[in-house]
Amino acid sequence: MTAPLVLVITSLEDVTADLVIAALNEREVPVARIDPADIGPALTFGARIGPGAPTWGGRLATASREVELGDVAAVYYRRPTPYSARYGHLPAQQRDFAAAEARHGLGGVLNHLHGATYVNHPGAVTAADFKPAQLQTAARLGLAIPPTLVTNDVEAARKFAADHGPVIYKTFRGLPRSENVHTGAIWAQRVDPESFDDALAATAHLFQAEIPKTGDVRVTVVGRRVFAQQIAAPDGALDWRRGDWDQLLHAPIAVPPEVEAALHSYLAAFSLVFGCFDFALIGDGDQAEDWVFIECNPNGQWGWLPDAGDITAAFAEILSTSTEGGGAR
Repeated sequence: MTAPLVLVITSLEDVTADLVIAALNEREVPVARIDPADIGPALTFGARIGPGAPTWGGRLATASREVELGDVAAVYYRRPTPYSARYGHLPAQQRDFAAAEARHGLGGVLNHLHGATYVNHPGAVTAADFKPAQLQTAARLGLAIPPTLVTNDVEAARKFAADHGPVIYKTFRGLPRSENVHTGAIWAQRVDPESFDDALAATAHLFQAEIPKTGDVRVTVVGRRVFAQQIAAPDGALDWRRGDWDQLLHAPIAVPPEVEAALHSYLAAFSLVFGCFDFALIGDGDQAEDWVFIECNPNGQWGWLPDAGDITAAFAEILSTSTEGGGAR
């Protein structure tokens, strides 16, 4: 076994991961970066387990270095390339088979490195990525949430709009890439219940009562550290994400103690170390009841925020501390 290290699992070009890697390098913490979708000549591995060796050991090898699995003390899991992208040139059945084998084989090993600290574990990210689970957990912990309906029933949607209008619609997931690899987005938007028809039955929809908000807040929690910024779009957009992020206005804001305690309990409920929380404010933000929970992204972006430097340091602190105990065991 050599020096314990941090394994960063991410795509080749990820600015957020770059920030954390640079901070770890400044601390002289050994770091290895891989994208599991590189599996093939650019990424080979051999993992072993058996009698007398009850935890996964072996090596990962990239074009630039080799990593002993037993040396991995912490894993920073950041939006790696989907395995399916590696096999996009294959016929559909072969593509799906190869991607599933890679995900369950290589991914299965990487997700179960004994003794390693995960920020965040991909299994926890998956569980925490469902908006119905997020809203129920937030409500159970005492956070205010908007009246919400998940449905494919047009009459239920119409009644909800009549009871809680005006209403907004939002997606559960981001818009998938098109066949020509173009990306897009569907932002939270006001909807007219007069437009509801039987086509709504085709899939699930999420409707919420529109909050008469005075502002938006992004709260980034890393371990016990909490960073909060009030955000305003110059054009007053309902969803601040839809415009030019360089034009957004930011101001630090204090999080009420009751809300902060609930955020830590929320992360613990999903076995998360980190999360990006979005809130709508309905007052000046001094009281807990002014804060309305919207959602939590368990693998969210934060590199664009004014306090990104402090957030980076918080990530580096958690990951580097894990290496001081001698590595995964």
